Amino acid sequence: MVKRKAMDRREFLKTMSRAAAGAVLAPAVPAVLTKRPQKTLDILQWSHFVPSYDVWFDKYAKDWGTSHGVAVTVDHIALADLSTRANAEVAAQRGHDLFQFLSPPAAFEPQLLDMADVVREAERRHGPILDLCKRSIYNPVTRKWLGFSDNYVPDPGDYLKSVWSDIGMPEGPAAWEDLVKAAPLIKSKHPEIQIPIGIGMSQELDSNMAARAMLWSFDGSVQDANENVVLKSEQSLAALEFGVRLFAAGMNPSVLSWNAASNNQALNARQTAYILNSISAYRTAQDNKLPVADDIFFVGALKGPRGTRWASEHVMGNYVIWKFARSPDLAKRFLLDLVSHYRDAVRASKLYNFPSFPGSVADPGVPVAEKPQSGRKWLQQVTASDPFGSNPPGKLALIGTALEWSTNIGHPGPANPAIGEVFDTFVLPSMFASAATGRLTPSQALDEAHAQVLKIYEKWRRKGLVAGGTADH
Repeated sequence: MVKRKAMDRREFLKTMSRAAAGAVLAPAVPAVLTKRPQKTLDILQWSHFVPSYDVWFDKYAKDWGTSHGVAVTVDHIALADLSTRANAEVAAQRGHDLFQFLSPPAAFEPQLLDMADVVREAERRHGPILDLCKRSIYNPVTRKWLGFSDNYVPDPGDYLKSVWSDIGMPEGPAAWEDLVKAAPLIKSKHPEIQIPIGIGMSQELDSNMAARAMLWSFDGSVQDANENVVLKSEQSLAALEFGVRLFAAGMNPSVLSWNAASNNQALNARQTAYILNSISAYRTAQDNKLPVADDIFFVGALKGPRGTRWASEHVMGNYVIWKFARSPDLAKRFLLDLVSHYRDAVRASKLYNFPSFPGSVADPGVPVAEKPQSGRKWLQQVTASDPFGSNPPGKLALIGTALEWSTNIGHPGPANPAIGEVFDTFVLPSMFASAATGRLTPSQALDEAHAQVLKIYEKWRRKGLVAGGTADH
């Protein structure tokens, strides 16, 4: 019996040991078998010039992630750092699922997913994308949608009404030549204004846009509609010669080193009386309760010598998905849902963002065929009576007409990879700066820029991503 009891004790201990082990392991087995990696979506975009938009977007993204069971991360960086960060992610072949550009991303085409399916679905829901936006993100050579545009931003002229009234032009300038005429008058009446005409000739966004607006309004362009290089022309030379006169009449060397915030700051400090920009400087003045806010008014694209008037869109919001993105399907779903909430986005940006799909801001319940018209009507209403406290309320009505005088980078052709590189390397503002400062004559500056452009086009044509070449000047 002693032996039997001893064996019973050993068996008992073995049984308890197995039971204890089972108790420890039992919960772990199902957890290992059923646990799933959490879905993630990583977004990178610029730090918006109107901060209220970032506040809205971050909350929207977080709420969207919660409702879809997705951990959403949003990173914001300065506009000037977007290209550098994009190159770093491509080099590493890892990064964000959604990456927002504000200018054509065509130079990255080999690294990008075709977004045709997302564009088609957005058009099915809201009606057509604006042609202005299509020309900025669609490559007609490869027939590839390089990204998905949710917004564009108008680029009017911002001027101080009291100053222009003092020189007999209360409605501001209507033509480029008006700037040259006004500059000495502003200096005479307002010697405290250091830079009467605040147009940059620097390696930054606003200078890039201003250079194109001048070139186009004088009937020049980098390329024609068929992607042939035509920069070297009498029209382009006339634009450059005008730039030299404008610099001498109304600017000073500080504009050669401006960044994207410089003209905003100069206008709000009353150190300039005219800039070519979005409404961000005005919204900043409002937010900070600066007295200058009520004095800021707007004009559209200025006329050239033959009546041509074009301005580039200020920025072109455009999300791309890298081929190495980890969650491309989630990224596409997020974009479609974002556009479906775009009336909220426009309001959050205080009318800075305009929708790439006008139908996305239509009244609720409107049939798809009627959405674009309904959306355009709503935009006209909110710009005609600004809900954010403009004085007078109709001050922003002008930007409601932006599609009449706005065009894409690359006009009159598409924003192809060559145009993208010309933009990113600041060929045009550097050309104007070289002529304005006397480093080169206008003719020499044009020759230098044209040679640079030809090399860029030749490189991208060898890659089969740009058309033209038979009619290059």
